Amino acid sequence: MSQLDDLLRDLVVANRILSNEDVVDAYGHISVRHPDNPKRFFLSRSRAPELVERHDLIEFDQEGEPVSDKRQPYLERFIHAAIFEARPDVMAVVHAHAEDTLPFGIIAKPLEPVIHSGSFIGGKVPVWDIRRKFGETDLLVRNMAQGRDLAKCVGKGNVALMRGHGFASAARSIIEVVRLSIYLPRNARVQMNAMLLGGKGGKPKPLSKGEIAARAAGYKPASTETWRAWEYWANRAGCGDMIGHQHDHAPKK
Repeated sequence: MSQLDDLLRDLVVANRILSNEDVVDAYGHISVRHPDNPKRFFLSRSRAPELVERHDLIEFDQEGEPVSDKRQPYLERFIHAAIFEARPDVMAVVHAHAEDTLPFGIIAKPLEPVIHSGSFIGGKVPVWDIRRKFGETDLLVRNMAQGRDLAKCVGKGNVALMRGHGFASAARSIIEVVRLSIYLPRNARVQMNAMLLGGKGGKPKPLSKGEIAARAAGYKPASTETWRAWEYWANRAGCGDMIGHQHDHAPKK
């Protein structure tokens, strides 16, 4: 199989995984940058992630418009287009509405890594408020101007919360963005529970900058540990037969 075939297969698997792990439901989506044309990306047509198949995938241009495909796309495809535009290092983007992350988009207390598997969200997660620049809207990202403003909030980081809406996450590969998007709400649950246990004076102890850096330095994208999680999630989602072999996910030379 070609690198593109591998990526599109993984994109289908990623949709199934994110649904099974309750990161997305009928809404939410994941995209991957075209490996041969960095100004284009792939994203499913407007369909629940759990049901996405290879033929549902659509190629989009850098403005978030379908390339020679008339099927209904996701409305918020501009989130993906704008982040890919702003971040040449990013290969995959997720937009989701995981409920456990939502409180941190509407209170002053920031979401930050408090467990080791949450280290990959970086430091304190920024919150994007569409109202600051675009006034009274339906909170959906409906055009590139809104998408680009969100991308600025993501900045050089991996994730931004969206007030009253959800989050956008970005990473160097499909596996990495899936992992980040699964552990983000888990980290949020732990932080929220710690805050509740601590009462009004509760101050959960977040990971230090050094601990976050050490976790990042020790991470290997093509490691057995990374593959173990991908294989586990895929089998839980009922698509373990689609993931190929570990060497398929090694960086291409």
